[in-house]
Amino acid sequence: MARILIVEDDKLLNEGISIALKKYGHTVLSGYCYHEAFCLFLNNSFELILLDINLPDRSGLELCNEIRKKSDIPIIFITANDTEQDIVNGFVNGCDDYIAKPFSLEVMNRRINAVLRRTRTENKSIFHSGEISINYEKMMVTKGEVSIKLTATEYKLLTLLTQNSGQVLTRDIILQRLWDTDEAFVDENAVSVNMRRLRQKIEDDPKNPKYIKTVFGIGYTWGEESCR
Repeated sequence: MARILIVEDDKLLNEGISIALKKYGHTVLSGYCYHEAFCLFLNNSFELILLDINLPDRSGLELCNEIRKKSDIPIIFITANDTEQDIVNGFVNGCDDYIAKPFSLEVMNRRINAVLRRTRTENKSIFHSGEISINYEKMMVTKGEVSIKLTATEYKLLTLLTQNSGQVLTRDIILQRLWDTDEAFVDENAVSVNMRRLRQKIEDDPKNPKYIKTVFGIGYTWGEESCR
């Protein structure tokens, strides 16, 4: 199962692919043009993108190039452009696979799973969400192309949130995981202080965060803000 972005301007085909992928257990968001798709990519965390080359506003090849400046997320082109040169251009522009229309939905799903197996093995230590990238092995955090310097506690807090993305972490859980509360008393204010400092370093607007969401009365979660 994976979180997939479908970029296809044919609404019926987009919907058909979406329904099929959901039946296979994937989570799906759909974009219908370059601008909408790029906005969705920036503001959500995906594991794979299905991308049509012939989009109404700009080429899918251009979108692939733009995404490659920020992420190595796997991209599969789905297109009627099926000449040898078209396929070569697709790989030159950064795609991981190429599916020519018309195609079998079952074959498409198997191609998706093959790409995901390969990239998950290669990138299991890498986390991407919007502009934030974390290399857990190297303990490096970047936003876009800018390196972010964190304290040890801030980094542990960020790792805890991102490795449990989609789950709400209570303050008690965060305290237990980040501090040894058996040997030293640490109150909940320590969580709030470090959370505020972390937001100041990774959020565009710390007062209106899109990555670290507060679940009032409970705790925090690594959130994803939908495109507007």
